[in-house]
Amino acid sequence: MKNTEEEKSKLAVPKILKLDDDFTLIKNFLEGDENSFKELLLRHKDKVRNIVYLTLGNSNAIDDISQEVFITVYKNLKRFRFQSQFTTWLYRITVNKCKDHMRKQKIRHLFKPINDSDSAGNFGYNQTMGENDIPAIVRSAISKLPDKLRIPLLLKDIEGLSYQEIAESIDCEIGTVKSRIFRAREGLKNILRPLEQELL
Repeated sequence: MKNTEEEKSKLAVPKILKLDDDFTLIKNFLEGDENSFKELLLRHKDKVRNIVYLTLGNSNAIDDISQEVFITVYKNLKRFRFQSQFTTWLYRITVNKCKDHMRKQKIRHLFKPINDSDSAGNFGYNQTMGENDIPAIVRSAISKLPDKLRIPLLLKDIEGLSYQEIAESIDCEIGTVKSRIFRAREGLKNILRPLEQELL
């Protein structure tokens, strides 16, 4: 009898949603519960913003791109197949939106008059960083890596994604991901070597 009461008591306590319970929210949304999508957005918006920031640097487009990501998710959630984690699918959309933005920026830059005020990029080193602003120096160094090396490195070393998650997010083989991350780390070492004194 006691066990039965304990079981009823446990059943009465609402279960707290965990990250791996995104599927429940998605299913509820597909069944017409709009609040479930709001919950998904609240849970993952900071992560999406962080990936956009790390990928693009100090960009004014962070809010716009993050919004584009979730608009795309909203429109396409019915196509989600529940065969991988929602976050993997979300990160793939985020990375693709960042790539689209960078591609557009490069095209615009081709038609932009060159002047002295143009910097090497949002990550570029400048005097306002300060000689010992280590995070800024490292971000500047990371920005100099090619996109195909920089993005896997950020997803692995900053966001802590697994090789499998990164492979699914950027749509390539795990071996390719490992190779690119290794090359990115080696490239970063070479870029930072002349700045070794600033990093001490």
